[in-house]
Amino acid sequence: MKTLIKNVRIIDGTGAPWLRGHVLVEGEKIKSILHQEVEAERVIDGKERFLVPGFIDIHTHGDRGILKFPRAENYLRQGVTTLIGGNCGGSEFPIAPHLKEVEDSGISLNYGILIGHGSLRRQIMGMEMRHPSPSELEKMEELLAENLKAGALGLSLGLYYVPGSFAKTEEVVALAKVVAAHGGFVSIHMRDESDYNIGLLQSIEEALKIARLAQVPVQISHLKCLGASVWHQASEALALLDQAREEGLEISFDQYPYPASSTSLNGALLPPWAQAGGEEALAERFKNAGTREKIKAEVAANMKRRGGPKSLVIANSLAFPQLKGKNIEEVAALWQEDLLETTMKLLASGYVQIISFNMTEEDIHQIMQHPLGMVGSDGSLVEFGLGQPHPRYYGTFPRVLAKYVKEGVLPLSEAIRRMTSAPANRLGQYDRGLIRPGFWADLVLLDLDKVDDRADFDNPHAYPQGIDLVMVNGQIALNQGQLQDQKVGMILKS
Repeated sequence: MKTLIKNVRIIDGTGAPWLRGHVLVEGEKIKSILHQEVEAERVIDGKERFLVPGFIDIHTHGDRGILKFPRAENYLRQGVTTLIGGNCGGSEFPIAPHLKEVEDSGISLNYGILIGHGSLRRQIMGMEMRHPSPSELEKMEELLAENLKAGALGLSLGLYYVPGSFAKTEEVVALAKVVAAHGGFVSIHMRDESDYNIGLLQSIEEALKIARLAQVPVQISHLKCLGASVWHQASEALALLDQAREEGLEISFDQYPYPASSTSLNGALLPPWAQAGGEEALAERFKNAGTREKIKAEVAANMKRRGGPKSLVIANSLAFPQLKGKNIEEVAALWQEDLLETTMKLLASGYVQIISFNMTEEDIHQIMQHPLGMVGSDGSLVEFGLGQPHPRYYGTFPRVLAKYVKEGVLPLSEAIRRMTSAPANRLGQYDRGLIRPGFWADLVLLDLDKVDDRADFDNPHAYPQGIDLVMVNGQIALNQGQLQDQKVGMILKS
């Protein structure tokens, strides 16, 4: 079937300014870019709106929910046509059966996955806080190679989270060399984005060391200056990346356009040593009065790093779902308990997801304007109306256009490049991310005047506006706000 999308301003994804024209799609691919109309079975009048490549979200945790939410509505409505899961060191394992199950279930957008270092480590060493033996490291290397051959696009590191935080740089470099041999890349949630341990700048140095010793492309995850102790270090951080590129290292990064992060309460506040051995070991440490006080002291310091109890808002709690949207100070008042005791009770209750307000707009702007950056949500697939998630789950890509492009932080064509061809190239998907003849027809028709992310921290469950049409592999997946019940997505492999 031929589809003609006529009368559009084409932003091709290269960073070049828009051009007027018509785009002809035949089957799953872009057939041609035209300046005269031709006949087609289906004609869509763009009415001078912008036609851009489909957005590629290089940093998500979509693997956690892709089987439950195969339509990926909260992403499709943003104009996202490709999701990459398995970030921050955690992924489905092993990759092959997961990808087969996703493919068989049918999905509405394209999907790829990284293999998580933490997930590999758990297979061999559980949650032990030690270095691997030579045989254990060899086994991890073998498992990594198997999963890369099965289609994983690369390796993700979560060096801040357990058990990844238990790994020395040498362990990670050995695994990164396996990735390099298979033509993949390494995504790194750095060991520290604040001053928890080695600090932001030294963590960047570690990421560069991995790239240098393994000779592997490195993608720094959600680059930020987290907490007042590292605010305004963006210039120094970016200078390190510029020096690395001058050296010949293939370094890039992604960023979400919000002043707040989101993670588990355990991840934000608990020291790694307290989490060694898993949940049962943690529960035993909470029972020991002396150990509990030691944990409590470190929790207090970590809470201060993140701006105090008012800055930590509960997004979801399995044990206390009624607390969604309340910050820890409000929970303490509700429970009529001491702030730290309230926090310890929440930590002992099981999984609690939080939103943490810890960044400055000045750093966000500076990082966003750097040419090595890409856009990534760091979000997941969610049920509409459930919990109090970070608004990035619904609004990341429209927000860049509605706020930062309109405020002049980024030119429109450059913002589109960071959402399309830049991540496509990093992923090795060289036939996506551009409006070019022969490329896969992942396309978004948007009305820039009406684009609005709508989701905010008080009301995160809100779909964006101004994303009028989304085409995935030549088929319309979203049209004028209406989802088309099409399972047109593909599995993207290395």
